[in-house]
Amino acid sequence: MKFKELREIVCLANRKLGESGLVILTWGNVSGVDRERGVMAIKPSGVEYEQLTPESIVVLSLETGEVVEGDLRPSSDTPTHLLLYREFESIGGVVHTHSPYATAWAQACKEIPCLGTTHADYFYGTVPLTRMLTPEEIAENYELNTGKVIVECFRERNLNPSEMPAVLVPYHGVFVWGDDPMKALENAIVLEEVAKLALFTLALNPDVNPIPQPLLDKHFFRKHGPMAYYGQKRQNS
Repeated sequence: MKFKELREIVCLANRKLGESGLVILTWGNVSGVDRERGVMAIKPSGVEYEQLTPESIVVLSLETGEVVEGDLRPSSDTPTHLLLYREFESIGGVVHTHSPYATAWAQACKEIPCLGTTHADYFYGTVPLTRMLTPEEIAENYELNTGKVIVECFRERNLNPSEMPAVLVPYHGVFVWGDDPMKALENAIVLEEVAKLALFTLALNPDVNPIPQPLLDKHFFRKHGPMAYYGQKRQNS
């Protein structure tokens, strides 16, 4: 396999997605990108997670979307993933799920407010909701247009994809990303947890205020950016 390492990590991330409890049946996918070689790898459409092998992962040209390695049909969400990689140059992995709590917020057409430090550790503020696609956008190039409304949402709100690695799509589900496929999966797991926490918090106190800005800043930037001090420094090999 020409893209052996990329296909292996994307396969592993998809198998772990299947084990994570975020998905049932085949309702989700993980992709990864190799920007130096100009390719993206993604789960094949409709294949059960436990049946995945590196050989079954599909590799496509990041520029054209054409399959360059693999015999199976790529995920139907491939156009969305491709557009996110093209527009958000800092990301290296994308996860799409219909995880129950986060998707409930998407189906309710509600953004997930930042109500505590668990949320603030990963997402710098409210997790946004895109606008609804028009009937014309749904009828033609649906998956590509899903990517376009995500990018539009981030551009119009001046959101940094590195600081807000998640988005809700109305009536649909969630897209989450990260530095690589495994980090994207971690962010998807955390998103589901904070969606649940927000639901429970609002059930207990519908009038609760969002997290104070100083506390949001402290928790997010102690883990992200040049002033981060949480965890251990990476050692040079």
